[in-house]
Amino acid sequence: MNVLIWLAVLAAVCWVCFFLLPLKRINPRLAGRDPALERALAAASRGRWEPVADLFRDTAGDWERRSLYANRLGYRAARKGDAWLVAWQEARPTDPDAALLRAETTIRYAWKLRGARFARHTSAKAFEGFHQVLFGARDDLARAASLAPEDPAPLVAEMWVALGLGYPNRDMRSLSEQVDARAPYHFGAHASALQYWCAKWRGTKGMARTYAEKAAAGAPRGSLLTALPLIAWYEHEDGEVPDAAYRSTEVRRMVDAALADVAEAGDHPRLPEVRHLLAHFLLKQGRYREAVEQFRHVDGYSDALPWRYLPYGRLAYRAARTRAARGAVLQRLRPRG
Repeated sequence: MNVLIWLAVLAAVCWVCFFLLPLKRINPRLAGRDPALERALAAASRGRWEPVADLFRDTAGDWERRSLYANRLGYRAARKGDAWLVAWQEARPTDPDAALLRAETTIRYAWKLRGARFARHTSAKAFEGFHQVLFGARDDLARAASLAPEDPAPLVAEMWVALGLGYPNRDMRSLSEQVDARAPYHFGAHASALQYWCAKWRGTKGMARTYAEKAAAGAPRGSLLTALPLIAWYEHEDGEVPDAAYRSTEVRRMVDAALADVAEAGDHPRLPEVRHLLAHFLLKQGRYREAVEQFRHVDGYSDALPWRYLPYGRLAYRAARTRAARGAVLQRLRPRG
């Protein structure tokens, strides 16, 4: 009996070690560690707007970070309440940062109304509310743009209005051109536009691939735009092709290009998202030690592709991370030669 108990304990320990550890809390609302943003989110949850205003003041001119922060704080306001944002707007009626957050909050609220289900499973009432709020968001975006004409963030945010309302292709191209004039290598803008060009929204597989490859081709190292072809591939191929397709020469080339980009990205605010995506691809390719390296940088966070698409994203992230660690250990133990 004692032997059976010890075997059961050993099996449980092995299961925990290989499938659950480390048992740290996973943050499903961010892709990676960002102390400044996390402090601002915590302040907003307590109803305080001043730390949020300070955050935007400290990131003035950093267009990539500004767009990301507006998106995350807008999401928080749309889901958990915007009393702190209302107080900010009342205290500073012409503050361009508050105006931007109001526009982002309206857009995020619209997408909350729509829900994450496929169109065929979304009710007519949900679509009606979604479209009505998105139409209203355009006024908020216009005001934010008028208060900070040089800021690309309102234009980046409008890409999600374009996607939801079905702007014509020429209007999306116009938005992209306007952003490029202000911030030509804005990762968030390109990633948002890529969604529009995907087959599941307003484009096709070919249009998405062409857009991604063109954007990546002229981008400097460290901009992370080499990840766009990987995103386009994932959006159209994952779940449609066998796992062996991940190990094709073409996909390995795209992964290697993105790895080189990541190595020079410094403190790029969207770097954690690309690390998550690379970890997924590297795991599928059996490059376990490289996957572990990417997981190590983002551990504790899961708001990124592919996990955000999955119904149990945190669990899927945890399982993938563990498979990578297990594979890396087994590779080390495997005899050479």
